[in-house]
Amino acid sequence: MSISIAQVTFDSDNPRALADFWAAVLERKVDDYGNEFVATVGRVDDRGTGLMFIKVPEGRNGKNRIHLDLATADWAAEIDRLVGLGAKRLDEYDEYGTHWITFADPEGNLFDLAEIR
Repeated sequence: MSISIAQVTFDSDNPRALADFWAAVLERKVDDYGNEFVATVGRVDDRGTGLMFIKVPEGRNGKNRIHLDLATADWAAEIDRLVGLGAKRLDEYDEYGTHWITFADPEGNLFDLAEIR
């Protein structure tokens, strides 16, 4: 028997709005089911691990201990697209043979976009 990742779950203040943001980032759809307490992206398709957004009463406190690493060959266009969707550009790095930018999503969750060279 093996274990697989069913989804990555984000605690959220507004699950549907955060699901809308991540669906746009990943060019996927928000799944049809859901309500004011939970929304998912990609749970019903075959394009990789799904994302789940669950309403919690407390806000994010401090830095994420886990985050998503995204990668693209269309570096400049994707940076502009992410910012246009509501991501906030935080820092840029070129270390360990990798060039990436750290962003925050609309609720402050950090994620990285690496350049495929």
